[in-house]
Amino acid sequence: MRYYLTVLTLCAAFVSYAQPYSLDQLEASFLQRNYLIIAEKFEISKAEAEIVQEKVWENPTLAISEVNLWTNPGGERMTPMFGSWGETQQISVGLEQLIETAGKRKKRVAIKRLEHRMAVYEFEELVRELKKELRQTFYQLSSVKYNRSQLMHIVQLFEQMKNQYDRQASQQNITKADYFRVNNELASLRKDLIDLEADTETNLSKLRILTRLSDLELDQLQINQRFTSRTILLPADIKTLLAEQNIAIQKQAVSVKKAEGELTLERANRKPDMTVGVEYDRGGNIMQDFIGLNLSIDLPIFNRNKGNIQKARYQLDQEKVIYEGLQSEIEEEINQYKKQLLGYENILNGWEDTEPQEKMMESYHKHLLEKQVTLMEFIDYVQSHREAQESYISIWENYNLTFEELQYLLGKDF
Repeated sequence: MRYYLTVLTLCAAFVSYAQPYSLDQLEASFLQRNYLIIAEKFEISKAEAEIVQEKVWENPTLAISEVNLWTNPGGERMTPMFGSWGETQQISVGLEQLIETAGKRKKRVAIKRLEHRMAVYEFEELVRELKKELRQTFYQLSSVKYNRSQLMHIVQLFEQMKNQYDRQASQQNITKADYFRVNNELASLRKDLIDLEADTETNLSKLRILTRLSDLELDQLQINQRFTSRTILLPADIKTLLAEQNIAIQKQAVSVKKAEGELTLERANRKPDMTVGVEYDRGGNIMQDFIGLNLSIDLPIFNRNKGNIQKARYQLDQEKVIYEGLQSEIEEEINQYKKQLLGYENILNGWEDTEPQEKMMESYHKHLLEKQVTLMEFIDYVQSHREAQESYISIWENYNLTFEELQYLLGKDF
């Protein structure tokens, strides 16, 4: 028995000396160690590499042909190429280079730059989404920690009462009904405590994954559950901030610019590219050593890229419609969250201090022992007190979750 007590004491001491974590510290660990963020950074590097690749010219083409490995009896003899070799050697060498017209390469580079910007926005969006999830999980765990503390206190109280009522019932000082009533209430409380522990582990697991702190425990979280108004932090001109900071709107704005760039590129594709070259021919023409220039270009008679241009126009119109609709949708969401936030704030501002109610529960228990209140009155009060506490912490949690949704939509921390 002493061994188990020693182990429990050591565990309690370990928890008490474990490193505490505030929300800021959890966010710092998240930004440094989260594997999704680290992996997403490579997408930005890949987009930068694509810009570099798009800037380069096409490689020239070297062609060697008409090389004879033997000599025909009627072949002409020419001046040797090297020493005495090459009197009957024929060869043709050509060098060609594709030259794009209408600035197509620059237009493709511009599109790749927009894709790079999109990769940056997607990285920022991932960080903001995961940061929002981390903060909301933190607030959910804050509620769980408070509710668990309250519930454990009530469970301990009813465990004491169960032992007392067990002795009193065996001595026939109270009825068995009262004993069973206390025992049933304790069983219900223990079931609620188990459910709460399951919620705790689920949210802790999520927080451990986000921060890569595998040994993180609930007792290490530094939580301040005092209500402070956060609506005063919100800017007055939300619409301007929305256009400048909201990541979804910024991404869609890039999509519109990319569609414009692709339309410009398709229009440029109407103009054919040129291929220029130089050719050396030995023994294949009236001249022994012939050097000539060549130029080739497609004639835009049948294909003037009309279909692709029309498709690009439709794509641009589509992206513009999505941009306008997205802006209206997000503005409506922000107005909705603001109303919810103000509603929660009004309730929390008018909530009475719960400390006198805590003392009242202790007083009720004392009155129960002195038989000044009945068992049913005591249980009813404990249940109503617990429901009130849970209601307060639930509204406090929803208030903070809603504020995080607003911060995410506005794209800025306040």
